[in-house]
Amino acid sequence: MLYTGGQVLLIIDGSFGEGGGQILRTSVSLAAITGRDITIENIRAGRDKPGLRPQHLTGVLAVAEICGAEIRGAEVGSGKLVFRPGRIKPGSYEFDVSKIRASAGSVNLVLQTVLWPLALAGKRSRVVIKGGTHVPHAPSSNFISEVFLPTIAEMGLLCHYSVIKSGYYPIGGGEVRLDIEPMDALNPISLMEREEPAHVELVSAVSNLSLSIAERQLDTAKQRLKVMGVHAESSIKQYPSPGKGTVVFISSAAGKARAGFQSLGELKKRAEKVADEACDELEAYLKSGMALDKHLADQLIIPMALARGNSKFTTAEITHHLITNIAIVEKFLPIHFHINRGLGEPGMVERVDG
Repeated sequence: MLYTGGQVLLIIDGSFGEGGGQILRTSVSLAAITGRDITIENIRAGRDKPGLRPQHLTGVLAVAEICGAEIRGAEVGSGKLVFRPGRIKPGSYEFDVSKIRASAGSVNLVLQTVLWPLALAGKRSRVVIKGGTHVPHAPSSNFISEVFLPTIAEMGLLCHYSVIKSGYYPIGGGEVRLDIEPMDALNPISLMEREEPAHVELVSAVSNLSLSIAERQLDTAKQRLKVMGVHAESSIKQYPSPGKGTVVFISSAAGKARAGFQSLGELKKRAEKVADEACDELEAYLKSGMALDKHLADQLIIPMALARGNSKFTTAEITHHLITNIAIVEKFLPIHFHINRGLGEPGMVERVDG
C-alpha cells in the first residue's frame, strides 16, 4: 500500500468527463493501492442504463475481496458507492461476471481493475475471471496478450495470461487466467515513435460458426493491408467457446511501441465490414505517425503514475477516456500529466512530477 500523505475521504463525481465505468475502475484500484477511503457519486449518470452494471460491480467486489474493503452501495443500478479499503492480500482468486446476473461483461476490464493492487502486493497471485473475452467497448483477449501485457512487461511487471475459452455477447461464458509475478518497482517508459519496419499480425477467428466467415474476413483484411503497403503474417483460428462469435484482430509491434486494432462480428454484420472496421483503425493509426493506439494510451496512465520516474508517449488520438483517467489518477497521487494537443488530435502525454 502506498502512503499518499493524507487520508481525508475523497469524493469523486462519477459523471465527470467520459462519465463511464473507467472512473469507477480506476478509483477503486487506486483506493486499494493508496489506502484512501472514497465515495463515488453519480456513477454513470449520463448513460442509457445509469449506475453500476454487472461487470462494474464484479470489478468493485473483486478489488474489495483482495483488500478486505468495507463497501456500501455495491448493487446493480446503484449510483453511489462507498469504498473503504483494507490491506491488499496476494493469493488465488476467482471472479465470475455472470454470478451477479447473466451477462457477457468484460473479463479484461475486471482484470485491469485488480491487476495493479495485486502487482504491488509483494507476492505471486493468480486470478481466474469468467465472462466475456471478446465484447464491445472493452479490450479483447487478443489485445491484452499481444499489446497491453508486453508493454507493461517493459515496465517490469511480468504476467502469464491464458484464455481457457472465449466468451461473446450476449451469453459470455469465457474464462481467462492471469498469473501475476511479484515486482520491486515499475520502471518509467518512453514510447515516442515507432521503429520501422513494424511486425504486423492479422488474426481472423470464429467460434462455432463456418470457417468461410473467417476466410472472408481474412481476405478482405489482407486486401486492405496490401493497399496500405502493410505486410502481415495472417492466420485463421477457431476459438473454443460456449457461444458464437467472430473477431478480426490486427497487432503491430514497432520496436517497443505496440498497438492493436479489433472488430467483432454481430448479427447481420457482414464479414467484410468486420474486417474493414479493424483496418480503418489501423489506417488511422499509421497516418498519425504516433507510437501508441488510442486505447493503450489510457490504459498506461495508472502504471505511469505508479512508476519510479517520469514517462512519456505519443498516441494516435487524445480521447475522453485518456483525459478522464488522468484527472482521476491526479486526485490520488502527487503527480501530474501534461498533454500537448487537444481532444481528438494525435499528441504526446508526459508525466511530470511536482
